[in-house]
Amino acid sequence: MSKYKAIRTTIDGITFDSKGEAKRWVYLKASQRKGLIKKLKRQVSYPLEINKQLITAYVADYVYIEDGVEIVEDFKGHITAVFRIKKKLFEAIYGKPLRISRLVGNEFHLGFKRRRSRRSKKT
Repeated sequence: MSKYKAIRTTIDGITFDSKGEAKRWVYLKASQRKGLIKKLKRQVSYPLEINKQLITAYVADYVYIEDGVEIVEDFKGHITAVFRIKKKLFEAIYGKPLRISRLVGNEFHLGFKRRRSRRSKKT
């Protein structure tokens, strides 16, 4: 179990970082069988370079074609500061959005709204 309480899960002989990420894989595979998406791949690496210097790499959970457009997707239960930076670098360098998916109950939600802090303001 990770520090974010994610439980590693194995499906189709593939070990995923969380149950939610594994469920998303099953959902996307079913979508591909139905013809809704094409060319589903997982763990695709994108070098993040600036001025021909490798800064880091971003590894997408899933990449697929939907309605003729390449979708780069990451499943997240928790957004970290490092992920926020990599997301911004990816979008700036590759000029396309990085789709974030998450599991809420039994439904997948795309996008991730920032939660408001519950801490009271100091006066």
